[in-house]
This record gives sequence, structure tokens and C-alpha cells, in this order.
Amino acid sequence: MPDQRPTLVFLLMEDWFFASHFWARGLAAKAAGWRVVLITRENQSRAEIEASGIEFIAADLDRKRLNPFKELAFSLWLARQYQRLKPDVVHHIALKPIIFGGIAARLARVPAVVNAPIGLGFVFSSQKLLAKLLKPLVSLGLRATMSPQHGIAIFENPDDLNAMVEGRMVARERTALIRGAGVDMTRFAPMTEAEGRPRILLAARLIREKGIPDFVEAARLLKGQAEFWLAGAPDLSNPNPITEAELRGWEAQGLIKWLGPVKDMAGLLREIHIFTLPSTYREGLPKALLEAMSAARPAVATDIPGCREAVVDHETGFLVPPHNPQALAAALARLIASPSLRARLGANGRARVAAHFSDEIVCQKTLAIYDGLKEIRR
Repeated sequence: MPDQRPTLVFLLMEDWFFASHFWARGLAAKAAGWRVVLITRENQSRAEIEASGIEFIAADLDRKRLNPFKELAFSLWLARQYQRLKPDVVHHIALKPIIFGGIAARLARVPAVVNAPIGLGFVFSSQKLLAKLLKPLVSLGLRATMSPQHGIAIFENPDDLNAMVEGRMVARERTALIRGAGVDMTRFAPMTEAEGRPRILLAARLIREKGIPDFVEAARLLKGQAEFWLAGAPDLSNPNPITEAELRGWEAQGLIKWLGPVKDMAGLLREIHIFTLPSTYREGLPKALLEAMSAARPAVATDIPGCREAVVDHETGFLVPPHNPQALAAALARLIASPSLRARLGANGRARVAAHFSDEIVCQKTLAIYDGLKEIRR
């Protein structure tokens, strides 16, 4: 007997990113009666995702690939997948899936499309020559695919929403604002601070745009006052990675402790006192930052799109200018010196996550969009 459930297909670049940022929404859709299919590059999370009842289709996706003929071939392959799956809604996540998924959705006559830029990242923030060359091409692609006839673009912060509307890449009436990927507030719960010298954590993909060189320089300026922990793995598929040699060099100087990739982020947050994310490019809404706030850890972040949507300056933490390790060190020093300030800002951060960024809020808002698009089709 054919499956009578409506079909929802996610398209994104990496299976681990679905596991960390969209799995809760996929499971919520499944619980609400949808058949859920994930199309992505198989990396490290396929077995767990399939075990949860979400179908998995491995795809030839590559963030570094720039060959237009190979990308067109991928779009044609994807169109065939869409024709076979007959989705009611497809959800394209990040810029490349939006563009090439948009082409496939049009070819396959998919009835409804959700596009989620999740931050404008390297192409729209970097001053590198590659970013400058790609920006007009990516902008053209987004203008052609971001606003299908029956579709909506979900943004994680108002800065990116307004930038894309003003850049004529999407019509304002076809946008929605859903702040972040959601946080499991039961898992990321407040804990009493660990004893000992304050520990400051930066957890992120290890690329330069996450502000890691500024984090290291702040550690140099505050050497002896706190421990600086760095969690994550070098992202060698990114145009601007931090190398393992650099990490080992900073460790040898006694500036940082490199933890590598950490799966139990909730457990790690119990061990630290302060969280920081000194990004220098446009974030969507950083999940690690929200998880730290949910765990009642005060945050120091840069005053950029995404980060300033999470952190309220002097209320849940501090915002500092990007590319300014001196300002970063000064803000961290205030928190190092005052356990009572850390406690007050941490409690405020937890309350802000509960009000705006919980899994429950994000899943409800996303499911409402899926259901609305499904009804339009009918």
C-alpha cells in the first residue's frame, strides 16, 4: 500500500550539520505525521539518523567544488530524486543547496520550497579575492531561486533578512524569521560553576572567520589569569581553515588547550566558566552560543549579525568589535574577576533562550510553515 503521509525532504551539505542543527525539526515533523527524507553528503551521522526513522539518501555534495558543469549535473540528479520522491515540501539549507536545489525543484515541479540561508558566511563577509569573485554569481543564483512561486525563505536573524530583501534576492512577503536551530534546554541546564581557575571556551568549526586568531591573542594578553579551551576540528574543506600545526604551536606556547571535536557539549559546558565566540563574519545564529547561554554561562561575542541576536550587551554577556583582541580580552577580564557578574549574566542568558530560542519554539514555528505550504498546495 502506498505511503499516504506527506513527504518532507531536507537538502543540506553535511550529515553532521543536520544532526546538530535540524534533527529536532526532522523528528518533530516525523512525529506530526510527515515522511521525512534527508539528502546530504554521507560523513559521520548516517547510522544514527536512519535509526531515528528518517530516510537517508547520500549525495555528491562538495562545499569547495566550483565546477559549474558538475553542479549542473548534480542538479539534474537531484531533480530525478525529487521526481521519484514526490515531496510536498523541500527544505534547502545553506546557499549552495538553495541555488542548485532550487534548479532541481523547478525542473521536478516540486510544489513548495523552504529556503534557509542560515547565515551569509564566507561569500558575503570575506574580503578574499575568491569571495569577491563568487559574490555576484551567488547573488544572481539566489535572485533566481530564493523566491519560488510557492515558497518561503526562513532567516535566523533580522540583519540577514533585511540584507537579502534590500539586495533584491528575496521578496519581503516571502520571508519568515525563526531564530536559530533551537536548544534542548533540559540537556543544556544550569550547573554550579566548577572550582579552580576560570576556564574560557570557544567551540566552533576551526576556521579563521570564527575569530580563533583573536581568541589566541586574547589568551596571550590574559596569560596566567584563566585557561583558554578550544573545541572543534580543522575544517579543511573551508577556504580558510586553522591548521593542526597552528593549534599545536599555540598549545606549545601555553596559550590554549585544544580539545579536538567534542560530542558531549553539555558535559563540557559544566566544566567551564565563560563562553566566547569572536566571529568576524556574518553568523546565522550560532547554536553553540545559545547552548552556552542555556547552560547559564555568560558569553562574550562580537557585535555582528547573528551574535548580537543572541547576546544582549551587558545583560546576558558582552559584545565587542570584531578583529579586536584587546577589547575581547578586556571583556573576558571583567568576567574572570567577578563570579557574581558571571552568575547574573548567565541567569539572564538562560531566560533569554527560554523566551526565544528553545527547541519547542523553533520546531513549532517551522512545522507551522510546512503545514501552511502543504495547505496552499491543496
